Amino acid sequence: MSTRITGIAELVTNDPAHAHHADPGDRLGVVHDAVLVVEDGHVAFAGPAADAPSASSDDLAVDVAGRSVIPGFVDSHNHLVFAGDRTEEFAARMSGQSYSAGGIRTTMNATRAATDAQLEANLVHLVDQARRQGTTTLEIKTGYGLTVSDELRGLEIIARHTSEATLLAAHIFPPEYEDDPDGYVDLIVEEIIPRADAAKWIDVFCDRGAFTLKQTERILTAGKTAGLLPRVHANQLDHGDGLQFAARTGCASADHATHATDEDLAALADAGTVATLLPGAEFSTRAVYPDARRFVAAGVHLALATDCNPGSSFTNSMPFCLAVAVRDMHFTPAQALHAATAGGARALRRTDVGHLAPGARADFAILDAPSYVQLMYRPGVPLVQRVFVAGEEAH
Repeated sequence: MSTRITGIAELVTNDPAHAHHADPGDRLGVVHDAVLVVEDGHVAFAGPAADAPSASSDDLAVDVAGRSVIPGFVDSHNHLVFAGDRTEEFAARMSGQSYSAGGIRTTMNATRAATDAQLEANLVHLVDQARRQGTTTLEIKTGYGLTVSDELRGLEIIARHTSEATLLAAHIFPPEYEDDPDGYVDLIVEEIIPRADAAKWIDVFCDRGAFTLKQTERILTAGKTAGLLPRVHANQLDHGDGLQFAARTGCASADHATHATDEDLAALADAGTVATLLPGAEFSTRAVYPDARRFVAAGVHLALATDCNPGSSFTNSMPFCLAVAVRDMHFTPAQALHAATAGGARALRRTDVGHLAPGARADFAILDAPSYVQLMYRPGVPLVQRVFVAGEEAH
């Protein structure tokens, strides 16, 4: 049996077959007066109603009555295994205190003290919130336990909810290794990575106050040797060599990229490394936003993600991040939506999500709006009406 979505005023496909060739910058592949047909959890047809295959009496019909349909958001950067609360830290920061990497230790203490059930319940709650806002694929990192047992149990929890599990034991240095940072690197390389069977990715926070380039290289090299795919946090707090390193070593993405030179951008573009921009972090820390126009002009592939975490970006709303990206990072609405869907898929090296071409997984959101642009035009309004994952409606 097929599911047949009709009455679509505007269908965003991210399919080059539907790109408007008069506009070389068009990558959304928008189809007006469209039909979407789903079979066995995958897209069977996405295109003009006039070209749609004939309906069967067995089809499940969904008439969206002039609404728009977009691919599900691919949120490729999240930190959802944690316990505790940092409301007071946020209030202090909004009162003038600066953000630094050290605040992570507050969450570390609460996470270590929490049970597996408590950690998983919080993760499920946050995933469900994200799903209701149109997110259908999430990457989730560890990074708040910072012991062998806590990082490994975090991975096991994550792996029960997404295939995109990331080992981020190299988030900060825990206090017991404050005077022996290389000893903590030894712990990651020799004891955590070899047992990180539930992980797909290896990540390092390479920045001021976190891990040096040399330490980052050692950890990522060990991760790759163990079969993990590399990505990196880089240049959030200050300019450094992290972006160049990510490009040089084949990282799938370099995340934050708040402080980037023209040379950094050229290196990312040449390597095909995705720059994952995280507007929630700049919003929540009152930092300077990176200018997406520089990345686009340099030919860098872009992703947008929430960076949901309890310290510097406690939002799991992709629509909110889209609105901020357009308002403060100078994305166009089309660029923002593409980065939040197809761009996130590229950052995760996924070809089955982030688009609605035939054969793709049928992950999509129905908006209570005639155009995707209203996601940015009407910030804060809950426009995501219904969400489907692999063709099944999420509740």
